[in-house]
Formats: sequence, structure tokens, C-alpha cells
Amino acid sequence: MEPITEETAPMAPVEEIKPEKPGILKYILPFLLIVLILTADQILKIWVKKHMFPGEEKPIAGKWFLLHFIENNGIAFGYEFSGNTGKLLLTLFRIFASCLIVYYLVTLIKRNVSYGLIISVALIFAGATGNIIDSVFYGLWFKDINISTYDYQAGLFHGRVVDMLYFPVLQGHYPLWIPRFGGNEYIFFRPIFNLADSSITIGVLLIILFFRKSLKRT
Repeated sequence: MEPITEETAPMAPVEEIKPEKPGILKYILPFLLIVLILTADQILKIWVKKHMFPGEEKPIAGKWFLLHFIENNGIAFGYEFSGNTGKLLLTLFRIFASCLIVYYLVTLIKRNVSYGLIISVALIFAGATGNIIDSVFYGLWFKDINISTYDYQAGLFHGRVVDMLYFPVLQGHYPLWIPRFGGNEYIFFRPIFNLADSSITIGVLLIILFFRKSLKRT
């Protein structure tokens, strides 16, 4: 009978290391952030709709930060899809995308991944949901307010997204010697957006700058 050595000794079974379960705060804080963003976004949008008319401006900080009320049918920063069919398809796509995002957010929390990545995805979800509320419900909520101006007779799923944050920090005219653009006015930053758009942008930038590797491992 051969003596038992280190090489011939049977291997002890290796216990599977299970990931640590996330604490309750890891669920509460991201969704609390979502609620806060949605509340602030809707309060500002509803205030603008009730106290301003489309195209009106109110200075907040000199000439470089204004509230400028516009409405659009579509995407962030005033870009839109035209037509009732395009509007409906975009709203449905937003709802579908938001369902995927919140499912992914819960999955990240269960996996107990980087808290920064969880917050970033929560910001994206909050922003997407904020604009969905406009698209789904504003066609009903505001249909009786100055219909001739707002043109809100489309109903459910056809509301317009409210934008108002405008930062024309730099304004002027291109030098005349510049081909094609010479003498034309330039404005930086030209897009008009809302808090929901800002939330999406911040979440995406955080992922790109700090959490790309964490995203690949999920």
C-alpha cells in the first residue's frame, strides 16, 4: 500500500464563493434619487407650462442662463420625430427602453456591483422616465389650457416634452473671412433641454468616464 503523500492525497472540495448580498440601502438610495429627480423635473415643467407661453424667456443669471419655454415631440435637446405615427412610436420605444433600464438597474443591485455604476444607471432611468411622463400624459393634463396656443388635442401618448434650460454662454458672429459661415450668428450652447435630459447626460458621461470596465464585467 502506497503511503499517502501531498501529491496523492485526495483534494478537498472547493467551496463556491458566493457574492455578498447587497444591503437594503443599495436598493433604497438609487430609487430615492430617481424619485427626487422626477419630482424636480415635473415641478419645473408644470410651473413653466402654467406660467409661460411657448417662446417666452425669463433670465435667471444674466444673459447666459435663461428659462426659454419650448415643446418638442421627441428626443433630448429638442430633436424630434414629426407626425403622429412617429410620435407614438417614439413614446412606445421610450417606455420599452425604460423597462429594460430598470430591469438592468435591479440586476446590477442584486449583483452588488460598483455603487457608482448603479447611480449612473439610476440617473439614466430617471431622465428617461421624466420625458416619458410628458409624452404619455401631457396631451391629457394640459388639453384644456389655451388649446389654440398649445395645440394639445392629441390625447394619451401624444404629449410634447417640455424644455426650458438654455445656456447661451457665448454669442456673436463669425468673421467675414470664414467661408460659408462668415457673418452668421453663433451661439454656444444652443440646445434647450430639461432636468430629465441633464440626468440622462450625466449618467452616460459617468459611465463613459469612470465605469466602462465595470459595465463590461456585468
